[in-house]
Order: sequence, then structure tokens, then C-alpha cells
Amino acid sequence: MPWSHHSHSGQFCGHAASKLEDIVLTAIEKRMTVLCLTEHMARHRQDFYPEEEQDHDEASLAKLYDDFYVEARRLQKSYAGQLSIFVGFEGEWIRPESLALINDLLTKYPVDVWLGSVHHVHTYPIDYDHELFYKAREVAGGTDERIFEDYFDSQLSLLQALHPPLIGHFDLIRLKSDDPECSFRTWPGVWEKALRNLKYIAEYGGVLELNSSSLRKGMTEMYPQVEICQVFRDMGGRFTLSDDSHGVAQVGLNYAKTLACVEKAGITQLVRFSSADALEKDEGHASVVGVPHMRWTPVTVEDLRRHEFWQATA
Repeated sequence: MPWSHHSHSGQFCGHAASKLEDIVLTAIEKRMTVLCLTEHMARHRQDFYPEEEQDHDEASLAKLYDDFYVEARRLQKSYAGQLSIFVGFEGEWIRPESLALINDLLTKYPVDVWLGSVHHVHTYPIDYDHELFYKAREVAGGTDERIFEDYFDSQLSLLQALHPPLIGHFDLIRLKSDDPECSFRTWPGVWEKALRNLKYIAEYGGVLELNSSSLRKGMTEMYPQVEICQVFRDMGGRFTLSDDSHGVAQVGLNYAKTLACVEKAGITQLVRFSSADALEKDEGHASVVGVPHMRWTPVTVEDLRRHEFWQATA
């Protein structure tokens, strides 16, 4: 039953490891039941990551996603009896031109899933390293408070423009900050903007991923923090589970700690992806914003606790 709705591989991502098929095989070995293959979308040249500068131009980076899509669909068919695989991408909101890139990809491919994520503020990556984060922070005004506010404003632009069905690592901005564990309530302006975005997501029917990658990066809670999850829960918001793995070593990593955070937040039900074609009835299965052939299937945390994944990864 444990799932991941967000993953990458070194075959198609310069800052990841492992072949895509090995990611799939590891998920099967760990008794996972749903795996979403969501490689990064292509970006404009000025937004390449450092490891992409020497190896790619815009055409080759776009082809890398094309090659990913073909391989992901092959794996989806090859392992259909062992694992429910869904194919899509992680959308990157960097500048206004990002809208056209995302829409072009949505037009080109009939994806099953896509995440709306913000990895940049003022066009600088905010989770790559401290040097680039500090550059973004300086443009924002020189403080964590200011860059946090700008991050949530950029996220709102993404939400309003595209209504992504799944929101990636909602509070990623805290990763390289001076105090990643700090409560956003410390700054009323930041907290207000975070609440504004949560309300908007809940109203249009988006889902927040509970992303375990923060735990392998030294933090004590998943993305988003427990206090954010509690607020979104009270808004009637829905959650799913992701490992944001960048290699076989990270598949399902820290899910036990993530589940403890889920229970601390008072979340009693999660959702996971299902194909509408595989369901005899839609009863209890909610539609996925912008992806008519997919559904969200509810699963109680109590049922999740009983799954054999926990024994396979103990």
C-alpha cells in the first residue's frame, strides 16, 4: 500500500542516481503498490542546473524528457502486474515563461500525474546549495522572512495559473534557511501567505504531498511541517505520500518517520492515485484536477499501518 507520487532517476536527471528500471524494481522489492515516475521538465537555458551546463542545450534537455517518457511508459506496461506505475513530470515555476513550458508539456503528453513545484526564487535555485540560496535571499531583501514571503507569492502564481493536481514539497524554502525547523508563525506576514496558499489549494481541490526527503536532509519533520499539515487538515485538504527519491537508496526512505509525523498532525486519511479505467465504480474515489482519467482513492492511516511494506523495510 505505501506509495510514492514523486520520484527521479539518474538516467534522466543529472543530480540523481540509478537507472529508472532499478527504481521500479526497488519499489516492487519493498512491496510498494503505487509509484509515480515524475522526472523534471525541461527548462530554458538560463535556468539550467550547474550539472546540466556542460552536457545539454535546450534541445537535448527537452529530448531527455522525451526519452524518459518513452521508457517510463515501457516500464508501466512491463511491470503492470506487480506495481501500479503512473507517468508524468515535476513542473518548475521559475519565471512567467514557465507557464508556456508546462502547458506545452501537458499538450504534448497525456500524463497521468504532474506536480507543481517551486525550486527557484528570483530565478535562483533555493534548494541546490547555500550559495545560490543566499543570492536569492539577497535579491529578496536579505532575510529569511523576505525570501519566505517571496517564495509563497511565487507559489501562488503557479497555483493560480495552473491548478496543479499535486503540490510538491509545499515549504521547500526552509531547507537552506538559517533555521530550517523554525515555525512560519514566527513571521505573521509569512504565515499569512502560507495560509492563503493552503486555502487556495483546498478550494480548487489540489493535494499536498507529504514528502519524506526533508528527513534525509537533516530535518525532523517532512515537507510540509506538522503545523502546516494541521491547518490544511482543518481546511478539509487532502494529503498523499511521496519519497521524492533520487536513486534506489531513497525509495521509501524514512516513511516510518513520516508516518509518525502524519499521526502527530492528526491526519487519519490519505489518498493515492488510481486509474479511473481500473475502477468498477467511482464511489469514494475523487476526480483529479486536470487529469480526467485518474482518481484519488482514500486510504485510512490505520490501514496503511497494516501493510507489508513496513515488514519489508524493517
